[in-house]
Amino acid sequence: MSSYDVQAVRDRFPALEAGYAHFDGPGGSQVPEAVAAAVAAAMTSPLANRGRVTAAERAADDIVLGARAAMADLLGATVGDGTGGGVVFGRSMTQLTFDVARTLAATWEPGDEVVVTRLDHDANIRPWVLAAEAVGATVRWADFDPATGELTEEDVAAVLSPRTRLVAVTAASNLIGTRPPVRAITDLARAAGALTYVDGVHYSAHTAVHVEALGADFYACSPYKFLGPHCGVVAAAPALWETLRPQKLAPSSDAVPERFELGTLPYELLAGTTAAVDVLADLVPGSGARRERLLHSMAAVEAHEDALRERIEKGLAELPGVTLYSRAEHRTPTLLLGLGGREQAAYEFLAARGVNAPASSFYALEASRRLGLGDTGALRIGLAPYVHDGDVDRLLDGLAAFLEG
Repeated sequence: MSSYDVQAVRDRFPALEAGYAHFDGPGGSQVPEAVAAAVAAAMTSPLANRGRVTAAERAADDIVLGARAAMADLLGATVGDGTGGGVVFGRSMTQLTFDVARTLAATWEPGDEVVVTRLDHDANIRPWVLAAEAVGATVRWADFDPATGELTEEDVAAVLSPRTRLVAVTAASNLIGTRPPVRAITDLARAAGALTYVDGVHYSAHTAVHVEALGADFYACSPYKFLGPHCGVVAAAPALWETLRPQKLAPSSDAVPERFELGTLPYELLAGTTAAVDVLADLVPGSGARRERLLHSMAAVEAHEDALRERIEKGLAELPGVTLYSRAEHRTPTLLLGLGGREQAAYEFLAARGVNAPASSFYALEASRRLGLGDTGALRIGLAPYVHDGDVDRLLDGLAAFLEG
């Protein structure tokens, strides 16, 4: 593996010139210059509604098709012919999940069951809970162990039944970083005759994704968590999308995936999404097809972030009064800290020193409550490809100063 040149990576991000240490990546990453340039280029070039007659129509169509292909490469989702025919874009992962939940719920009956987990972000809980309630289906909850942060296949198996229609599970907790055994869980669901909806928003930012290896029927993510603009993506096999009939406007396309996109797409954001995938593919020197380069780069990102995580964990162990809630064996470089009720004060103290590490439940409301943190959560430290040792020094020095104060 090529060495990871973090300074070369940092040089791509104009926002870092402001001098802040960013440990707020799980809430949204900083944006490379190339992504901003792609957004600007799309907005300042001739564009029209998609078509193949005028140059403006062709430009819009090419942007959409390019973004679908880029996301298919990033996710390892062949989704049809490998060009992204099963990639659906929307305003956000939350919006898309609500749309899919309502569409699937139209096929459910009273007595059918839906499984959600207490580890998940609310965007992969509430849409399913509300959709189930609307049609009289039953919601069953898979719990996780707050002492270890682990969600196991046994936890999910305990709430499966022949009436289970869907299992919604995260690939990685945005609150404590836990990476559940997704493939084991999707295999259990499939054996029970249920579909799976995997929240990959946090997971996709930190490791190479293989949607088909995960066994996910639906895989949702958000480009703004991995260097891109604010939009959402759900990938599934075109044959599965074909079975679903969403509510839509009468004259809009009934083709897959367009039937799920409910209006004109934000071409500039899709251009930025393609640029973000290309940046990820080139974070370390490599050759070959984009998918090969993505695998190479994301392996290097994962190794870089894990090394920093280990440094932070070692430093935290030397500080008094710190409770670490991120304890799972397999986890992303995401650490949730309890500071004896002083988490908000620590957030503000660090911010004054130019270190961004927010305190909240971060919409993982059920997980925060299960950990005994109520609705307020704790202090979260999240890593991103551009974080370096100097940032870690500032974080640990700042926490030490706060705890001594």
